[in-house]
Amino acid sequence: MNAKKIMLLVGALVIAAVTAVLAKNMFTGAGAQQAEAAQVVPAGPKVLIAKKPLPVGTIIDAEALGYQAWPKELVTAAYYTEESADSDPAELIGRVVRTEMQAGQPISRGALIGPQDRGFLAAALGPGMRAITVPVDETSGVAGFIFPGDRVDMVLTQTVGEDDGRGLTASETIIRNLRILATDNRLTETKDESGNVQVIQAATVTLEVTPKIAEKIAIARQIGTLSLALRSIADNQSELERAIASGEVNVDETTDPAEERRMLLAVANQPADKNTTFTTGGQVSRFQRSTIPAVGAPAPAPAANNGGGARAAQPFVNSGPTVRVSRGNATTTVSVGAR
Repeated sequence: MNAKKIMLLVGALVIAAVTAVLAKNMFTGAGAQQAEAAQVVPAGPKVLIAKKPLPVGTIIDAEALGYQAWPKELVTAAYYTEESADSDPAELIGRVVRTEMQAGQPISRGALIGPQDRGFLAAALGPGMRAITVPVDETSGVAGFIFPGDRVDMVLTQTVGEDDGRGLTASETIIRNLRILATDNRLTETKDESGNVQVIQAATVTLEVTPKIAEKIAIARQIGTLSLALRSIADNQSELERAIASGEVNVDETTDPAEERRMLLAVANQPADKNTTFTTGGQVSRFQRSTIPAVGAPAPAPAANNGGGARAAQPFVNSGPTVRVSRGNATTTVSVGAR
């Protein structure tokens, strides 16, 4: 190889090395300028946004809203900004979504309606649902720890067949998964027979129900005493599993994910009055009945009193046919049926 070819080869290598170095510096400089530009972009004011999808009728809770920086030129007077006096998320808890919002969408003042605003209950109710109000006290209302958006079970306590003094005390969960729409706790003044003024604390809870369940609750209020049992948020998953297992929701691989989510949410949010449970007094205390006494059945012998002495047994009275059985000198009367 002559000297001319060697010089050309060396020159080509030098040119390639210089080109590689220049290209590396160019790309590195562009990345640094881009990173520097991203750091100097000013952040806009923080606005209140939806942290999750909020369908119409959703009751706002602590996990629904949050602040996020928003471009200043896109902020309008309808948005809740961090500097606004009425933009505290805690003050918005319990309000109802009037227009559907997606996750990350700014909350506008017209999108929420408060309990004191006209049309609040109509906006909170789902399609085909009704609102019914029931009275509660500190015991039946979970001591004031029930808030709008929570879900409860309704328990009916009653005494059956108490005319003869031997009634059956029973408690039954008649409805599950009821949504609380509103709670009210106010003081009212009443006068007794002597004219003295008494202050009574009146508490009520408004529930979202179907028309049929509304009828059942109205009857249950006349039958016995109603109590509310607060449900855990995790119970929604068990309701979904129950619905899928029972065939209420048919989900397979061909079901559209959006449609599947809509069906599952509909089941999770629907009150249920089937597959209820009950407990009788006999399951709680040995001194209570577990069944309704039969008509004409003899009264049970009373238990021993606290003083240690046994009470006198009541005389046995037969109400049906009897047979006299003699064994030696002993004769007994045996009932063979009751009328």
